[in-house]
Amino acid sequence: MRGTRRTRLCLAGVMAASTLFAHPAARAAERTDGHLTDLVNPFIGSQDEGNTFPGATVPFGMVQLSPDTGHMTGYDYTQNRIRGFSLVHLSGVGCRIGGDLPVLPTTGEVTQTDDAQYAAGFSHQDEEASPGYYRVGLSSGIRAELTATERTGVQRYTFPATDKANVLLNAAQSLHKGVSSTVEILDDHTVRTEITGHGFCRDTAPYTVYTITRFSRPFTAYGTWDGPALAPGARTGHGGAYVRFDTTSHRTVEATTALSYVDSGGAATNLRAEGGRSFDAVRERARAAWEARLAGVRVQGGTPTLRRTFYSSLYRSFLAPNLGDDADGRYFGWDRRTHRARGFRYYQNWSLWDTYRTQVQLLALLAPREARDMARSVVAIDEDGGWLPKWGYGPVETNVMSGDPVTPFLTTAYQMGLLRGFEERTYRALRKNADAVPPAEYMGIGREADAEYLAHGFAPYDKDRPLAKMGDSDYHHGGSVTLEYALADAVLAQMARGLGHTDDAARYAARSRNYRNIFDPSTGFFRSRDASGAFTGPADPARGTGFHEGSPWQYQWLVPQDLPGMVALIGGKRAANDRLDTFFAYDKLLADPARTAREVWVHGDPYAYYNAAVYNPMNEPDLIAPYTYLATGQPWKTTDVVHAALTLFTDGPTGMTGNDDLGTMSAWNVLSSIGLFPIQPGYDTWGLSTPVFDRVDLTLDRRYWPSGGLTVTAPGTSAADRYIQGVRADGTPHGRTYLTTGALRSLRSLAFTVGPRPSEWGTSPEAAQPVLR
Repeated sequence: MRGTRRTRLCLAGVMAASTLFAHPAARAAERTDGHLTDLVNPFIGSQDEGNTFPGATVPFGMVQLSPDTGHMTGYDYTQNRIRGFSLVHLSGVGCRIGGDLPVLPTTGEVTQTDDAQYAAGFSHQDEEASPGYYRVGLSSGIRAELTATERTGVQRYTFPATDKANVLLNAAQSLHKGVSSTVEILDDHTVRTEITGHGFCRDTAPYTVYTITRFSRPFTAYGTWDGPALAPGARTGHGGAYVRFDTTSHRTVEATTALSYVDSGGAATNLRAEGGRSFDAVRERARAAWEARLAGVRVQGGTPTLRRTFYSSLYRSFLAPNLGDDADGRYFGWDRRTHRARGFRYYQNWSLWDTYRTQVQLLALLAPREARDMARSVVAIDEDGGWLPKWGYGPVETNVMSGDPVTPFLTTAYQMGLLRGFEERTYRALRKNADAVPPAEYMGIGREADAEYLAHGFAPYDKDRPLAKMGDSDYHHGGSVTLEYALADAVLAQMARGLGHTDDAARYAARSRNYRNIFDPSTGFFRSRDASGAFTGPADPARGTGFHEGSPWQYQWLVPQDLPGMVALIGGKRAANDRLDTFFAYDKLLADPARTAREVWVHGDPYAYYNAAVYNPMNEPDLIAPYTYLATGQPWKTTDVVHAALTLFTDGPTGMTGNDDLGTMSAWNVLSSIGLFPIQPGYDTWGLSTPVFDRVDLTLDRRYWPSGGLTVTAPGTSAADRYIQGVRADGTPHGRTYLTTGALRSLRSLAFTVGPRPSEWGTSPEAAQPVLR
């Protein structure tokens, strides 16, 4: 009877999910031709706290030149005044950072130094953006255009005919806190600044950015300001500078701004290396760089909307981490000293708690050379400054978020073969991080609750514990931190075993079972313990305390290293599937997937992380949860949930599910759409679900992926035919619900057969993902 009812419910949801797919008969002509950059909409996520930016950058570029409207992270589509075009933005973060050196063109006399006062109005009808390019018409009659190289932002301003065409460079205002700055006019073409700021979600150590802006023509007048006091003709100041041009006959002014985190000499080096080209030449090079990057994935099938949301997500997945070294290889380390990257490019900006579940794996697949350098950069942080990062911005640790995200980040690189030649160096850093905490004088907290975790098998929850350092505290999130530490231990054990450190492997594997120590049999859920070992906080799992940005309902599935053990704790597969069905509101989901996603799972506030008993597709703790069905004998339900969640991605400004968090949610969309998802982050296991495209061709780097490419097919995939009937790997039947990275390396084709009803595929006990022992 359960099977019959299940089939009826599945069929009831078919038409409700139809917006996700094209009708099979209409799909043949809908191929990905022409410029892939034309399918990208940079405005997606710029409203309702998606916190993306629409401005110009290149893949992983140091510079993200984009308009700021007054929103805390830069640009908000609902606002209609631009305060300036600034150099640095992080895509989809939930706290203010960056926004350094907002530049704005104006006309007339300069009378204001506050960018909120001199901001210019604009209309979306006179605004456009594409990868590497942004343009807007300002209410002043000025047209502003932006493009970028890796380390420079290039502006072109077309003014009305006037002898008072100004460009304001505001060094004292940004998106972060406590800015101090100096500005210097070097000659009639050049302005130099030094800007020091700090802050993110909490306070941080200070960091400095250095800029040099070179204009295409000499200015006719200039001045600086300190606070509200303007000083016409002055060459130095601490607030900002303005320069003036006569555009009565020649109306266009171009400017190139180079950025460095090292020193002013670094900014000059970057300007020499990447400046000197016309705006149009830089724009074309930026477009070509994005075209080459996006061309690594070619899709066929799906609706135009589906393809736009897909390629826009792929675009956002390549926005970070960001290049941190100068053109000569120098970078500013976490020890506050200058270093030189030799044999690799140095990257920075590490939103590790967010990205370790999705974006890390996507970059390892599609950008392995860059991903290798990113891993080397993280190890360099340890070797330069003494410890691995948790959430790093530029050259400082913010200590934002909790747990031990750097371990699955680096063990992913190991499992993907990206650490060849420095595996042991990486392992030494990870071992130190897993077994101790940073010294008091170091800015990072590492595994802050490690002493108690190692002694008692859990991280205690202590909401009243004062912050030892800036940022978050692991003690304030003892329940989720225990789960995060245990996951990190599990994947570190696999790396230790692979490198021959058998004693360490056994020790970490034993610690990976510590998740059991916070399971409360009286509630049937995980629950925080206080320092004495007593369970603490409300017994209601929807209101449990000590779980970072979530509840015990949501964190119960974060045991990918031992799902059979977790399932046994809650009463076996039947009980687990019943609980999963409740968690995903499965009956409602089948009746109306899109409505359930928007009205049951999502509650309007993108920051509503707490006090919920349902799936939250907008936030990281739940990213793996839909794939739990692959281990409980009901893999078709993974497809149902994943495809419903994919309806939340649309091609308008509100088309993001909460903060993108440096590509995290976008990478979830890309991987889930392809049908390959990293279900054991930090290890080498890829879960399978129904692709949303008829065909996906991945071009892969042969140095890391010997096959050179993978073609994923699912002919006829649609809302009506979304259930896997069978899978073939290079023509051989594949009955498991996952593939390993080792299998993917040589695989050339992965073929899904789909149909209108669930099948027996993937339902045997042997089909589930392995336990990490």
